[in-house]
Amino acid sequence: MEEFVKVAETTEVPPGNMKKVTVDGKEILVANVEGTYYALENKCTHRGGDLSKGSLSGKLVKCPRHGAKFDVTTGEVEAGPATKSEPTLEVKVEGKNILLKKITK
Repeated sequence: MEEFVKVAETTEVPPGNMKKVTVDGKEILVANVEGTYYALENKCTHRGGDLSKGSLSGKLVKCPRHGAKFDVTTGEVEAGPATKSEPTLEVKVEGKNILLKKITK
């Protein structure tokens, strides 16, 4: 059975916003794009910038360090200097709870 862990409530991440959470010791970025929640690793694949300190425009998060942009819905790089996509996590919403699939090692 798949294990999910509660990381936030829907009121904590309104549309157009994002929040940094920790799952199994990893920093994860949860973003709300038009009412749908997405999750990806929070450290930029270019030089480790904290994506939660960047900006979210539509479905693109911009790293505050060097401006790399990632699509939060897929983890794909949309603008360099990053060249490697961000790993994504499965998100589930139950009532007001945002749940992420546990990371297996």
